[in-house]
Amino acid sequence: MAYFEQIKKNFGFGCMRLPMLGDEVDIPQTKQMVDAFLDAGFNYFDTAHGYIQGKSETALKECLTSRYPRDRYILTDKLTNFFFKKEEDIRPFFESQLAACGVEYFDFYLMHAQGADNFRFFKSCRAYETAFELKAEGKVRHVGISFHDKAEVLEQILTEYPQIEVVQIQFNYVDYDDPAVESRKVYEVCRKYDKPVIVMEPVKGGNLVNLPEDAKAVLDALHGGSPASYAIRFAAGFEGMMMVLSGMSSLEQMRDNISFMQEFKPLNEEEMAAVNQVQEIFRSKNLIPCTACRYCTDGCPKQIRIPDLFAVMNTKQLYHDWNADYYYNVVHTSAGHKASDCIKCGKCEKACPQHLPIRELLVKVADEFEKQ
Repeated sequence: MAYFEQIKKNFGFGCMRLPMLGDEVDIPQTKQMVDAFLDAGFNYFDTAHGYIQGKSETALKECLTSRYPRDRYILTDKLTNFFFKKEEDIRPFFESQLAACGVEYFDFYLMHAQGADNFRFFKSCRAYETAFELKAEGKVRHVGISFHDKAEVLEQILTEYPQIEVVQIQFNYVDYDDPAVESRKVYEVCRKYDKPVIVMEPVKGGNLVNLPEDAKAVLDALHGGSPASYAIRFAAGFEGMMMVLSGMSSLEQMRDNISFMQEFKPLNEEEMAAVNQVQEIFRSKNLIPCTACRYCTDGCPKQIRIPDLFAVMNTKQLYHDWNADYYYNVVHTSAGHKASDCIKCGKCEKACPQHLPIRELLVKVADEFEKQ
């Protein structure tokens, strides 16, 4: 745990949703964000090869690692199942990640998106053993996992591999007691095994920032910070939270997050009551709990923009206006890529960290937007 003290604060820069100019990362703005983050005393950066189709790693090389000495930052990368098929593939892929990021070692290397199926695959390829070997060689300082499954699966993984040092979990006030995500139960397993926790999706892919009007009114009545501030502080306030990541995509978001995390204070009693009220409002909306991670789109044979279609479905549910129909028909779909074009292969559901019944939901989307 002594090395973990080099992490200056419990707030990290998640690099899955960097600012974009069309299909490319907005490098000038990302440099500004990196500078602001480091200047404020933070130093933890999180990436993965699949983020922005590989552009997250190379953007960090251009904006961070080529501009600052290695001791100024903590860098986490991940081993993702999409990029290897057998044990022999892992080391070459790992070396390509080091090169893409422009570093000689990773501070943390996580077995990515672990769940029952992925865990079996990683075991069959000796992925954990390879990661521990890389640690022994000094190319990785710490080995951990990012996790998306039931608490009992996490318990199995931590029992079989007690060498795991950190666990990254999805944790926010909407998912806290959601039976599909089990944030609370998964967190409790981390505490049971004394594993420091890294929080991902504290604002649930932006859903806890762009709130429904009635939920926003509850937080506005506090006359305090932004909706993001309450969500991130909620997650950071639990014992054992080593790091809370935020996938910031603009300098404005960066500055807002710095404003309340630089001198972090947990939610007080009044703020927690308001958050609980917002949680109940979300439950009453019956919205699709998609975080727009886009893992589902990578393998879709019909190239359906599933998260975008779920977002317009939620918009229709909230506002009941014509805008959602316009975005569905004009912006997010084209011939062959509508919800009704789904061939029900199931690849999306295997990749979904939220375990959503995507095929069923696409049928509902088609019924709503393709009536004519």
